Amino acid sequence: MRVLAAMATVAALAVGPVYADCSYPPPPDKLPDGNTATKDEMLAGQQTVKTYDKAINAYLACIKLEHDGAASKIGDKPSTPEQKKALDDLNRVQIQKNNAAVDQLQSVADRFNEQVRAYKAKHKDDPKG
Repeated sequence: MRVLAAMATVAALAVGPVYADCSYPPPPDKLPDGNTATKDEMLAGQQTVKTYDKAINAYLACIKLEHDGAASKIGDKPSTPEQKKALDDLNRVQIQKNNAAVDQLQSVADRFNEQVRAYKAKHKDDPKG
């Protein structure tokens, strides 16, 4: 009977952490080209990156909440190898999703910063910047 209960728990956990409510935010479609953009276009690009940053942080908070909810069903100290594996898998997936989102955000920020440097280099003598 215990084996059947453990298998049911593992099966439920395998289906549980789907992260269906956490929508991964798409990166901005386009960032301004620092070589040709106006100051207003650069400021709009900055706002786009800030909005994307907020969306990624909301996504990270969401996947943490879902992870924590699923992990609490297993418990802090899994009593069976199946529960330990389920918790390890859950943790691994959460870490991978977190790292992928942070890496994507960093990539967007790096690309925008590159364009800011290009814009500043092109307008270094312009007092209106």
